[in-house]
Amino acid sequence: MLFSRADALTVAEILRNAAQTEILPRFKNLSAGGIRTKTSQLDLVTDADEAAERAIEKELLRAFPKAVVIGEEGVSRDPALLDGLGEADLAFILDPVDGTLNFASGLPLFGVMASAVMKGEVVGGVILDPISDDWAIAVRGEGAWLQRSDGATHALTVAPPVPLPQMAGNVSWRYLPEALRPIVTGNLPRIAMAADLRCAAHTYRLLAGGHLHFSFSSSIMPWDHAAGWLIHREAGGYTAHFDGSPYRPTHRGGGLISAPDKESWQALRDALLPAQL
Repeated sequence: MLFSRADALTVAEILRNAAQTEILPRFKNLSAGGIRTKTSQLDLVTDADEAAERAIEKELLRAFPKAVVIGEEGVSRDPALLDGLGEADLAFILDPVDGTLNFASGLPLFGVMASAVMKGEVVGGVILDPISDDWAIAVRGEGAWLQRSDGATHALTVAPPVPLPQMAGNVSWRYLPEALRPIVTGNLPRIAMAADLRCAAHTYRLLAGGHLHFSFSSSIMPWDHAAGWLIHREAGGYTAHFDGSPYRPTHRGGGLISAPDKESWQALRDALLPAQL
């Protein structure tokens, strides 16, 4: 079984349809009970997340009847859904609304992400921006591109490497162990700029498009990273865990740094983290 560009475009249209029917009508229009907390006040779920996940799962199974679909909200209810990810012939990992904090705040900085995984290897990735109505897409070995709803495309390419003091990126440190937080945040002046968009979808789109040099992520749940990792990789980028090991969607710990190349990754690793973890 192969995952083709045509398959990726099928997934892209499924995400777009769900965004137009389940997500955008609820943006800035959620009912009083339409926003709920999961593990904390910074970990939210909305009616849009749940409705979009249901709609996407239904259509993915219609298009790919033998697939396994693993959504963020489904895993919140049943964590065991992740256990078979490494063995499935074809699995889709979904983040129906990435950037839920932004979405729930009325900030138009959120996305819809899906990755295709075969036997634990990411083979396709799609990130939809529902506001601009376009997708960042990658198929393993075939590059990464931005595609508009009218069919126009252009290739995605990461930023060229620059010295550490010139690097600008996204740093998400809220899930770091408490002992590491002051170390990482204290080292941020060694780079040019660090922000937290609170949205992996847009972080990866900016990385793959050459508009950011790096990202630093303390949480690596697969719905946040699998699609973006492949898009960034196919755009020429390099990603590894804090210990230097390669990314796999079945890994659930270890943090991630993405950069234009391995040398930039090492410079960031040395600048932001202690030598021994």
